[in-house]
Amino acid sequence: MENLPIDTSNPMVRDYLALIRLQVLTPLSLLINIATVTVCSVVVDPGLGGISLLYPSSISPKPSMIAAYIIAIYIGQIGYCVLLVLARKPETKLALVKGVGLPLVMANWIMAGWAIAWVLRGFLVSTILLGTLLVLLLYANIVLLVYHPPTTARPFDIALIHAPMRAFLLWPLGVMFPYSLFITLGLTWSPGEQQHYARGQWAGFGVMFGVNLLGLLVVALRRDIVWCVAASWICASVWSLRPKPFPVFFTVVLFTIMHPLALVVSVLWTRLRGRQRTGAIALPPDDGGHAEGHGQEREGEHAPREVDVEALWVSERCR
Repeated sequence: MENLPIDTSNPMVRDYLALIRLQVLTPLSLLINIATVTVCSVVVDPGLGGISLLYPSSISPKPSMIAAYIIAIYIGQIGYCVLLVLARKPETKLALVKGVGLPLVMANWIMAGWAIAWVLRGFLVSTILLGTLLVLLLYANIVLLVYHPPTTARPFDIALIHAPMRAFLLWPLGVMFPYSLFITLGLTWSPGEQQHYARGQWAGFGVMFGVNLLGLLVVALRRDIVWCVAASWICASVWSLRPKPFPVFFTVVLFTIMHPLALVVSVLWTRLRGRQRTGAIALPPDDGGHAEGHGQEREGEHAPREVDVEALWVSERCR
């Protein structure tokens, strides 16, 4: 480091080097993630979706809908990689380096490892990897929210940084981590034994209700469109794969409706409160004299009911 022609002790230089490092590592990790998941889905038999169908549970999602969700995450990450190269605003660069940084690189590597473990049916390893992925993405999202909050002044930050990271978080949180845990704990049944579909129904009900209740609070309090769409899609992927025990089916159908409804109600409520807080409209002054300020009189004039003491004193002396 001492032989380098730059001062690496300078914080600005360190941030610049960190940005350069991310410009190389993030697309590379995304490429490895996409390649691994594609091979494990298309080339290997049974693939990622086939393994899911072999282990149905009370919360197992429809593989085609989860595949579409993962493709959406990849598209968002491609936009994120483009922003890594084209970003010019200091706030955007800080969000990329300090807000997301290496956790996204590590998350892509972990997802690639999960795909391999999943097709090899190493469900305990898959559960551990998904749990680690969940912690990493939760950390990155909290840092983004606290230190680099989304703002309409930088719409590309919202679309290409916050939205992909939030959608990526919902994938393990909303379904994949609990589903992998269910398989590890044996809360599944064989595809030909649909009469046992109620196995683990109350555990599934508790997981789906808790996760979606948390999401409902986020949508209502923060008016989070990304969370609303992602959570509704994941709920739809769960109830669209039949059979499902009634408590789980009813819960996911209910929250599929409740998430967008909560978003609409929250937006309307915010606008109504904004109108109520707006004060009365100030009317323009009647003439130029009042524009100078209330209670101020023109020079030589007296306010109503004010006695001209000087004139009264002169008149008394003349008598």
